[in-house]
Amino acid sequence: MEVILLRHGKTKSNLERRYIGKTEEPVSGEGIRQLEALGVFPCVKRVAVSPRLRARQTAEILFPNAVQLIYEGLAEMDFGIFEGKNFAELADDPDYVSWVEGGCLGKCPGGESRTEFIERTSEAFIKALSDSVKLGEDRLIVVAHGGTIMTVASEFSEPRCDYFDCRAEHGEGFRFTFTGFDGRGRPRLINRIYLKELKLC
Repeated sequence: MEVILLRHGKTKSNLERRYIGKTEEPVSGEGIRQLEALGVFPCVKRVAVSPRLRARQTAEILFPNAVQLIYEGLAEMDFGIFEGKNFAELADDPDYVSWVEGGCLGKCPGGESRTEFIERTSEAFIKALSDSVKLGEDRLIVVAHGGTIMTVASEFSEPRCDYFDCRAEHGEGFRFTFTGFDGRGRPRLINRIYLKELKLC
């Protein structure tokens, strides 16, 4: 079974390098043009998506005939009080400095820690994959966020990659081969390939 993870198209805040987790923001004009250049794939009938607008809009552009199945846990990390701000605006914030110096592992004040985010996202991905397997599908497409993709790739792919080494650019992502669940109910994803273009139909 093939598993494809795609990052949503660029938004205005992405261009400004802001921390955007739960904020609802549409894909920018530039992002839409970038997605349209990838092509339209009417053959795709079902796609798992984050509840955020930018992910749903991306899925609608690329897969206009697909039913969107929303998995709340696929949403981007909750950045708490850092939400909507960029590095320059946070440079003098002691909470932010402490978070960065700790490798961005700690809890964002008012938001999530990376551990909490990984647990939530992993659970949602396993649910989406299990649902796809039960339906007898040969492909699962997930449209979500940079953090979601980094989580899945770092947690389940073999060989594993470090969290920050599993980044995907907007409109890009990874393709894997799913070989089944291990004895602990964790999926095994092999043959990791970075995707800069889509060839689906």
